Formats: sequence, structure tokens, C-alpha cells
Amino acid sequence: MTGRSFISDDTRNRVRGYAVPLATAIGRTGITPNGLTVIGFLGAVLTAILAGLDAWVVAGITLLFFGAFDMLDGALARATGRVSKFGGFLDSSLDRAGELVIYVGIGAGAMASGTNPVAVLASLTMAAAVMVSYTRARAESLGFRGDVGVAPRAERVALLGLGLIATGIGGGPAHGPWLALTLGIIFALSTITVLQRILVVRAQSRQSEVESHAQDAQD
Repeated sequence: MTGRSFISDDTRNRVRGYAVPLATAIGRTGITPNGLTVIGFLGAVLTAILAGLDAWVVAGITLLFFGAFDMLDGALARATGRVSKFGGFLDSSLDRAGELVIYVGIGAGAMASGTNPVAVLASLTMAAAVMVSYTRARAESLGFRGDVGVAPRAERVALLGLGLIATGIGGGPAHGPWLALTLGIIFALSTITVLQRILVVRAQSRQSEVESHAQDAQD
């Protein structure tokens, strides 16, 4: 049950290839990779505010637009030779914070429209998204691979952005199923991803123990 993202590696690599010249052009303006990371986070805050104000279509477009900065900051860092441990730390931290803020905004917007069950679902989806990130971070801190699963962050952002746009076109969460459906899909895929990562880490741990015992036997 290792699983891969529903976005293929070829598609992901093509998108990253497209990001390089754009990131290089942005770099010529003087914006740093960490600056792009902060801009992406501010975009997430703006998305949350728009969702809370019931501006679902604009919120979805904003989310998709600023979600691109998640690729551009890394591409810019590599293109300009500014890759750093702090940059990676800042990127991961603000990505997580931005995603949480967005779900808070969605929950507030759902409650304002009178759809409290959707607000609860937004909270559950937020918790599942946190666990996706936590399981990867914890796995990698132990020396295991933790980047497997069907719904890493980029896929969740893409689904959520499209779902917000569909929600707005449909008249809001009180007049259509799109927000609840989107959140339900992301919650299910996130939960599956967490389980996949747990199983993959268990397999790696067992393999490590076997190799350790074999090494002890040789010694």
C-alpha cells in the first residue's frame, strides 16, 4: 500500500521545468527565494480571508495562483544557488501554517453561510492535512522515506482551489454540494496518505532491523 500521487512523475517534472525560467525571471527583480515563500504564505492568508467573506471563486483563484509560489521558491533557490537549510525550514513551516489558515477561513465562511456541518468537515480535513505533513517530517527525522502517498500538499491545494471555484459558481456551500464534496475527498485522500506513510515506514523499519541483525551476525 505504498501508492503514488494521482499526479504522475512526468507531469510533475514538466511543471517543474516550466517553473525554472519563470523563477529565474522573478529572481532578476531582486526577490529572494525566502521572499517568495513569504509571499506564498500571505497569499494563503488572503485566500482564507476571501473564503471567510463568502468570495469562493476569488478565493479558489487566489489559492491556485499563490500555490504556484510553492514551486517557484524552490526553483529560484536552485537556479540562483541559494539553497539553504533555513530556506527549506521556512518553506515547510509557512506551507503548513498557510494551509491551516486556509481551512480556518473555509470553516468561518461555511459557518457564516449557515452550513455548520461543512465547517466541522473543514476542521477534520485540516487535521488530516496536518497528519500528512507530520508523518513525513517524523519519518524523515528517523532516516526513513516519508514522501509517499496519493495526496501530498500540491495535490491537496489543486483540489481545494478547484473545489472553492466550483463552490462559488454553485452559489456557495448552502446552495450546492461542492465544498462538502471537495473537503470529503481531500479528507479521505489525506487519511489514505497517512496510512500509506505509516505502512511504508513500518516496512523500512523492519528492513532496517533485518539488515542490522545480518550485520551483527557477520561481525
